[in-house]
Amino acid sequence: MIPSYFIAHGAPSLVLDNNAYTKFLGELAERNVKPKAIVVFSAHFEEHTQSVGVMETFDTIYDFYGFPDEMYRMTYPAKGDNEVAQQIMSLFHKNGIVSKFNTERGLDHGAWAILKLIYPNADIPVVSLSVNRELSNEQQYLMGKALSELREQDIMIIGSGGTVHNLRNVKWGMENVEKWAETFDDWLQHRLEAWDTESLFNYQELAPYGVDAVPTNEHFIPLIIAMGAGDKGKEAKLLHRSYQYGNLSLSCWEFN
Repeated sequence: MIPSYFIAHGAPSLVLDNNAYTKFLGELAERNVKPKAIVVFSAHFEEHTQSVGVMETFDTIYDFYGFPDEMYRMTYPAKGDNEVAQQIMSLFHKNGIVSKFNTERGLDHGAWAILKLIYPNADIPVVSLSVNRELSNEQQYLMGKALSELREQDIMIIGSGGTVHNLRNVKWGMENVEKWAETFDDWLQHRLEAWDTESLFNYQELAPYGVDAVPTNEHFIPLIIAMGAGDKGKEAKLLHRSYQYGNLSLSCWEFN
């Protein structure tokens, strides 16, 4: 059974960076067989009704401003997968999750930037899924759990976001990590490894610096979804953690 993953996408320029995290992502594909398809929940794809994105070939969305011109010439022309998209819709329906197809939206940088680093040839079909910040954390978890059986078919489920993601607090010139960011991620690590869903569902109240790390929850949601997709084995493994700009967390979690 292929694992599910939470993968931080950092700043849009991650795709141009050369650091320990991008090196790690470049080697991540070696951990598994080549997926039949990739299902990716991106923090930048927000909808009130769960959307299942499928296109013959995905357009590349440049949902950022002021970055090097090279980034606006990058593409990630992944194919869609109607069969997997239909299966996802059926699983959502079976679990009481209202969903709809989206046949017009391309891949935003939360999806294509990390996929370009992990699977640069864009030769694996993709289904893009939205997030809804109005759902409870328990509902987010159940969203991932509803799709967990896809892993038995070598379909990879990825949640793309960020654990410490507060763009108002980033220090663009800082190389060292701020203690508060590490403290939050340390708390998170202990709860994930213990599969302490009760604490994780209430991280806003229980986690130190929770409000600083997660001022809005759209980037945290993909972590809970990816965890839910690992509900059968309940094993969380931190594969990488580093930081940029003082407190922007670059982490990858594997759920088996």
